[in-house]
Amino acid sequence: MIVFDLSCDHGHRFEGWFGSSDDFATQKERGLVSCPQCGSVEVTKAPMAPAVSAKSNSRAGKVVQAEIDKPERKAPITNGPLPPKVKEAMKKLAQVQAEALKDSKWVGKDFAEKSRAIHYGEDDKETIHGEATLEEAKDLLDEGIAVSPLPFPVAPPDDLN
Repeated sequence: MIVFDLSCDHGHRFEGWFGSSDDFATQKERGLVSCPQCGSVEVTKAPMAPAVSAKSNSRAGKVVQAEIDKPERKAPITNGPLPPKVKEAMKKLAQVQAEALKDSKWVGKDFAEKSRAIHYGEDDKETIHGEATLEEAKDLLDEGIAVSPLPFPVAPPDDLN
């Protein structure tokens, strides 16, 4: 799963969870992505904080699948801005994540393959981050390979300005 920070043409910011960047684009084209505050379908990706990969010696977390963007849902998810303490906690988490990424290597869509190679000793141990489908993440966890979703989405290095 990928979490995108989104904003509508009225300036409301919110997040959306998608299986991939292509899933976001497809859902947006079909008019399934809308602002939870005003209902606008004029939605774009907002600037995001980078994501942090889990340490290779950490316990594997549970993969949770959220039900997102149901066409029948019309009610807003939130009715106002985040409380200041929540905003501050998220800011600190983003800072920790950014610091951890300094020593992590982006492997993109090769994440599952590279994780296996490191786990089974075929590649040198290193901290990596990248993209994986929900099914790939489940398979890695079933194999005993420690993976964790990132708290904030990561833009591929080639997509950065």
